[in-house]
Formats: sequence, C-alpha cells, structure tokens
Amino acid sequence: MNMAEPPQSETPNKAISNGRMALLFTVMLVTAAGNTAMQSVMPSIGTALEVSDVWISLAYSWSALLWVACAPIWARRSDRRGRKAMMALGLVGFVVSMALCGAVLWAGLSGWLTAFWALIAFAAARSLYGGFGSAAPPAVQAYVASRTPRAERTQALSLIASSFGLGTVIGPALAPLMVFPFLGLGLTGPFICFALLGVIALVILRLRLPNDEPQFAARGQTTAYASGSGAPSDSNHEDDEGDISDEAEPARLRWFEPRLRPWVIAGLVGGHAQAMILGISGFLVLDRLGLRDSPAEGAGPVGLVLMFGALATLLAQWGLIPRFKMGPRTATLSGILVAAAGTAILGAAQELHQIALGYSIASLGFGLFRPGTTAGTSLAVTRAEQGQASGVVASVAGASFIYAPALGVWLYNISDWLGFGLIIALCLAVFALGWRGLASDQTLTTERETFE
Repeated sequence: MNMAEPPQSETPNKAISNGRMALLFTVMLVTAAGNTAMQSVMPSIGTALEVSDVWISLAYSWSALLWVACAPIWARRSDRRGRKAMMALGLVGFVVSMALCGAVLWAGLSGWLTAFWALIAFAAARSLYGGFGSAAPPAVQAYVASRTPRAERTQALSLIASSFGLGTVIGPALAPLMVFPFLGLGLTGPFICFALLGVIALVILRLRLPNDEPQFAARGQTTAYASGSGAPSDSNHEDDEGDISDEAEPARLRWFEPRLRPWVIAGLVGGHAQAMILGISGFLVLDRLGLRDSPAEGAGPVGLVLMFGALATLLAQWGLIPRFKMGPRTATLSGILVAAAGTAILGAAQELHQIALGYSIASLGFGLFRPGTTAGTSLAVTRAEQGQASGVVASVAGASFIYAPALGVWLYNISDWLGFGLIIALCLAVFALGWRGLASDQTLTTERETFE
C-alpha cells in the first residue's frame, strides 16, 4: 500500500496474492502428507512389533491432548509475534517429531528397543508435534481469515483445508515408495523423508513469506515502532493486506460462548466420528484382506484406500464447495449426511474396491463438513478475533483425537458394527443438532459486516 494514501477500511478487500497463498498451502501440504504417510504405515509397524491395535491408536492421545492445550496459546501468540513466526515454529515441531518418531520405531523394529519402550518413545516424540506443531494451522487460518471478505471466506478456508486433502493423497501414495529396505530404514523410511521435506518447506517459508506485522502488536502505543522488516512504521498504518495494528484487544474467546457454541459442538461431535473412522480404516484393510500375517504388504493397500479418500476430499473442497458456492451451514449439514452413508458402506465392505468406495464417500462428506464448521466459527466472530477463533478450531480438531481413534478401534475389535454404528450415530446427532442450532448462510455472510 502507498503510505501516502489514506488508510483503507477495516474490511479486507484485497485477495491474498497467489504466491503467498501457495506458500501457506505448502506449509499445510507437507505436514498433512507426512502425517498421513505415517498413518498408512503405523498399522503395519504395530503388527510387526506385535502391539495391540488399541495401543497403537492410544500412542497419539498425549500428542492430541497437547494440541488441544497449546493451539489456543499459539493462536493468541500469533496476534503478538506474527503469523509467520508461528508457522515456522509449527514446521520445526513437525520436523523434529517426525525424525525422532522414525528413529525410535526403527530401533524397535531392529530389536534395539522392546516393543513397549519403542511405543512409549514414539508417543513422547509424537508429543512434540502436538506441543509445537500446533502453532502452524491456527496461524495459517488466521492469516487467511483476517485478509478475506466474509462472503469469500468459506471458499478461501476451503482452499487451505484442501491442502490437507492433497497432502493425504500424496502421503499414502509416496509412503510405499519411501520404504527403503536397501538403506535399512524399512517401514520407517517415510518418517525420515518427510522430515527432510519439512526442512525444505521451512527454508522456503523463511525466505519467501514477508515478515508480517502482528495485528495487535501496537496496543496502547502512540509512537512509532519497528516493523518486522526493521523499517519504521506508524502504529496507525496497515500492512499490505489489511491488518490494522491499533485495534483494541478483544476479549478472550471461550469454546462454548453463545456465538461459537453451535459450531464447536458440531465440530467436536463430527470430529470424533471422523477420528474414529481414520483410526479404524487401516486395521480394517489388514483384516478384510487377510494381511495380518504379512504386515509389510499392508502399507500399499492401506495407502491406496487413504489416497482414494483424499481424492474425494479434494473433490469436495476444490469442486463442490466453490462450484455450488456452499456456505458453512450447507456444507456442514450435507457433508455429515454423506459421511454417515459412506461409513455404512465401509462397514459392510469386504473387498478392496468396496473398502475404497466406502471410505471415499465418507471422506467426501467430511471434506464438506470440516471446512463448513471452520468457516462457521470464523464468521461467527469479528476480524479482530480471527487469531483466537483459529485457535479454537485447531483445539477442537485436536480434542477429537485424544481418545476417539482408540475408542473406535476398541469397539471395532469387539464387533465391526459397534464401531461403525457409533460413527453413524454421531453423524446423525450432528445433523439433528445443526439443523436447529446453526445460523443460516445468509446471516453469516452479511452479519457484522459493518463492524469489520
């Protein structure tokens, strides 16, 4: 912005440049691909270590709990330190966690550690992602939301969410190719490879994304202060994409305050359903295809199913949401019904193509549902509260993975339909509660426009 021009209104009216959006997309893409690659090989690793399925699922719980606690902290910190700094911190957490996870699992598979201690060490290394990796997604979401007009926010956040979808295509597709027996890495190869890709993404982020001036860094200041680039900047000026630095500090957002409550409940209940189906799917493939006795052969089919599910998610987020201009309520309610139908098909599937079909339909539904609740939470608050809202979204998403995957696997091991039946029931509960409690799309995209 030309500093001689008068300040623009607080409503963001310029789209984020394609270059910056690509950088943000890359940050989320690498972490999503790495995490999904890990999920595609963990059932086989657990079977090779002769560890119960439930314990493999529970190994993620401590990390998810840390994510719930830390994501809002990092989101508020991004208001003061800038979004870029928190994105970089999140990538560092991802890189270190993936490298350590790969190392301890390699030690377990090689016999250097017992299965028990390998799993404990894996949970500890994974907790670094929950504690520090949770800094990146809220920062990316806040960066986009605070620079996007309300009427376009669902599409913008859907594009960012689709980076996870594309990552979940790339991760399972590459994971079998990263199993390097000749290097001695075996099933832990994807961990090391994605740690290296995370380093590359971190370097690109640091070099290519400009230092952003924290939106609320100048609270109470009346004199000039130094910007992130070192240039002097007046506290009443905006940055080049519309953030204003002299806004009053908003009150702290709570999960269940009236504006957020319907979206948080929908995200929490539906998130548990999504976490359960993710937890069950890998073990389902091994069981239905008879691969329990040859776990190394399971990485390919599991990755294939996850890849088809990710393609369906991309169809929802790149095709259906922008094509039909879906608002948060429409995306949330239609998505959760489609997810319930896909879960029913998956529960009855016996062959690989049937499993892939059911999982893809369920993923299509969750691919509509997740951006819907994210955008609904964002639109329920003012632009000054976007950082905190993104922290709430990330925290709710993490809460779904504290115990839901292990619960789903435990019920599935007792009876297939106990696990799938609970997932379907949760989806239908979201629809019933959301039908009554979620604000209309028209209200969300026009309400409080004058206050932003």
